[in-house]
Amino acid sequence: MKTLALELSTSRGSLAWLDGEIEFTREWPNDRKNSAAFFQNLQAMRTKFGAPEAIVVGLGPGSYAGTRIAISAAIGLHLSCDARLIGYPSICAMECDPQEYCAIGDARRKSFFFARILTNEVIEGPSLFSELELKARLESLDTATPVFTSEMLPQFHRAVISFPSALILARLAQDSRRSFCLPPLEPIYLREPHITIPK
Repeated sequence: MKTLALELSTSRGSLAWLDGEIEFTREWPNDRKNSAAFFQNLQAMRTKFGAPEAIVVGLGPGSYAGTRIAISAAIGLHLSCDARLIGYPSICAMECDPQEYCAIGDARRKSFFFARILTNEVIEGPSLFSELELKARLESLDTATPVFTSEMLPQFHRAVISFPSALILARLAQDSRRSFCLPPLEPIYLREPHITIPK
């Protein structure tokens, strides 16, 4: 199946095309304030390969802005070519060898998210912790369990930088046994939306 994958949840953007044995990827520094590189790479990929039959989007957690841009672009493509549209957690597509690992990230407001992943599926979380709580949670892990983050978090010494991969998302999209998110797609929200009520 001709599959297009979009991943914009971190500071490294990536796109991937998968069609049988054909695998093609593009990666770039993802400027969250300027999406030009994303759309240029997306257009180049569409020109090279044509219309996809399936589109998979990384849903985070991570940059809400980046994830929303990826979802919006995917919806536009879905409507123009009637491709199947699905979403999957970005943290399940980290570039790493271990089958089991943990992913952490800055959730703002002095909090951090934590999740455990096994064979590219979330088995715990993502849950929010304070810095002290997360340090304690990481200390409770088996020392053989790797911890990955896509941003600099020097306060957590076990964390190693790794990024989600659009190519891994595309490969996962080929597995019909997985639980994909179906439209309407939205980013993975770590807390309830804050709504300011007018006085």
